[in-house]
Amino acid sequence: MLELLINLLGTRFLLFALHFEGEGKFPKPLTAAEERRCFERLSAGDRAARDELISHNLRLVAHIVKKYTASGADSDDLISIGTIGLIKAVETYDHTKGNRFASYGARCVENEILMHLRSAKKQAAEIRFDEPVDVDKNGNCLTLMDITPDEGMSVEESCVLRIQLDRLAEKLGTLDERERQIIVLRYGLGDSPPIAQREVAERLGISRSYVSRLEKKALETLRREME
Repeated sequence: MLELLINLLGTRFLLFALHFEGEGKFPKPLTAAEERRCFERLSAGDRAARDELISHNLRLVAHIVKKYTASGADSDDLISIGTIGLIKAVETYDHTKGNRFASYGARCVENEILMHLRSAKKQAAEIRFDEPVDVDKNGNCLTLMDITPDEGMSVEESCVLRIQLDRLAEKLGTLDERERQIIVLRYGLGDSPPIAQREVAERLGISRSYVSRLEKKALETLRREME
């Protein structure tokens, strides 16, 4: 979830990634001609075209998430993860091949969700990485997280992620207390695992829709600060 948060803050498109609240209102799908023009604009460096392509394909994420809500995974998390898959699809799609984007985008969204579900299942069966396993020369506790390299990451990538997380921790101070609580609980920035919006709402004694609004505002603030 920490890497997901970094990904969300790294994109200017937050509308759906910050949790669609069930109003059922999506932008209409683009026509083939409109879609082609958007990808041509994106290829020319128009970042607004990227956001337009994402917003007009949000229903793909909602449709695919419905398939996995019975798996026990929280729909809020699946929406965020699926949206990251959609963003990646828009950024890697080759429009010159002449095929419509929907099929490619759906595969990317579903792959992102499946990777998340497999990772969650694997982690549930593993030992905790934050358990002390040794001490360093100064007597400080070392955990598995401290001594194990990140799987699939180079040393350089791991260092960059750690720097980003340090910056994120610093920028949390720009939020008010309630916004900071919500971000910490939602993305597991403290000692506890990340939790769903409804659990945050119950813990703080506020409505889920209010949690969603505050989370959007907080992430937008953090994104500006990170930039």
